[in-house]
Amino acid sequence: MNLIETDDKLHEECGVFGVYSPGGGSVSEDIYYGLIALQHRGQESAGISVSDTSGPMGNIETKKGMGLVSEVFTKEVLAKLTGNIGVGHVRYSTAGGSTIQNAQPIAMNYIKGSLALVHNGNIQNADALKKAQMYRGQAHYTSADSEVLAYEIISERVTSRTIEEAVMKASRKLKGGYACLVMSPRKLIGVRDPYGIKPLVLGKKGDSFMFASESAAIRCVGGEVIRDIKPGEIVTITKDGIKSEFMAPAPRIAHCIFEYIYFARVDSVIDGVSVHEARIRAGRALAKNYPVEADVVVGVPSSGLAAAEGYSLESGIPFSLAFYKNGYVGRSFIKPTDAERKMAVHMKLSVLNHVVRDKRVVLIDDSIVRGNTMRQIIIMLREAGAKEVHVRVSSPPFLYPCYYGTDVPSSGQLIASSHSTEDVRKNIGADSLGYLRLDDFKAMVGDLPYCAACFDNDYPVAYNTDEEEQS
Repeated sequence: MNLIETDDKLHEECGVFGVYSPGGGSVSEDIYYGLIALQHRGQESAGISVSDTSGPMGNIETKKGMGLVSEVFTKEVLAKLTGNIGVGHVRYSTAGGSTIQNAQPIAMNYIKGSLALVHNGNIQNADALKKAQMYRGQAHYTSADSEVLAYEIISERVTSRTIEEAVMKASRKLKGGYACLVMSPRKLIGVRDPYGIKPLVLGKKGDSFMFASESAAIRCVGGEVIRDIKPGEIVTITKDGIKSEFMAPAPRIAHCIFEYIYFARVDSVIDGVSVHEARIRAGRALAKNYPVEADVVVGVPSSGLAAAEGYSLESGIPFSLAFYKNGYVGRSFIKPTDAERKMAVHMKLSVLNHVVRDKRVVLIDDSIVRGNTMRQIIIMLREAGAKEVHVRVSSPPFLYPCYYGTDVPSSGQLIASSHSTEDVRKNIGADSLGYLRLDDFKAMVGDLPYCAACFDNDYPVAYNTDEEEQS
């Protein structure tokens, strides 16, 4: 994740991690480290649920809290979370507030047993499902999509032979982009939406099987990646092995392009495409489309660095590290005034003056949302002695909101939606400005089908869900 976490940067809603160890080993430590590896996907809350498949049915232990994974889970807390099956979650809120009530996992007991659920994404027809659940007299719940989904599974479980059958029935009702893990006392189930918008990966470590939002998390706990869960696939892991089923196919596959631009760790591979290589190719495309005479190419840490390297490789302009990031400041700076936002940038980022002094600088970042942060960075570069600052952005202009679990704000809050490129250039104080072109996405990810609705208004899942529910 980019180190400047002000309200001028986008956030992924969350990350999920799950483990099932048929041999009976405790999984809480692996889940803990898996969540640490996914911390960039959500920094507001963290949680883990575990169960022992040889213990009493319905005995699920859950711990969750506000803050970073390392703040919520101490060694003493982890020692109490004993079980050989479990799920974990890190969250950044896009639907539902930043409160402990909306933290995950969602753990519930019901007439046929119990379950714990973690979820990444947005269920667009959650309100319609919630109304139907209230009509059926189900219990009060928060506004979180994950709780709506949990109740839907429980409702279907009453008439289903197995938990995976109930998950299948519930998933068929969902509209949106999502990846979720469902743990019953004896099974671990991974589900990916039929469009493949949200990532989900299957891995293995010894006799344990794992699910994770990113391949890097599986490798970080010493596991090996088996494959990506396919769009619309429901994978069930039990003591007898792995079973795979599929929902009805979607009209199209549409993987989130912003995973490759910004969200995912640079060492992850998602749906067969290396995130690092995709960002290198984006930088090369920027150099081809927006050449400039300059002395040094620099990137805003961390998601701008690979694209900066690509720009350097294509242009022949030397690449250098020009920023120092302070990793001990805290996890967020969502401040109410411009003065405080400016201080937040300076606290987290400082310029290595000798790298940019008296030089023409090409500055690479992954996106411009409102323009506030970019403006401050350019001021800092000029104060450090940069003669010129030419900004290149490894994504097209943000023009439209996202409905699938990314906090792209309304179009009115996106600077590019109401300003020309030249107006944005003047606003941020750059000598020149160039965005990645829409047709450069193919250079980034090859033939991978993708969703770029926040850039081109081509939404794979219709958002008018009320009409769809009534039709």
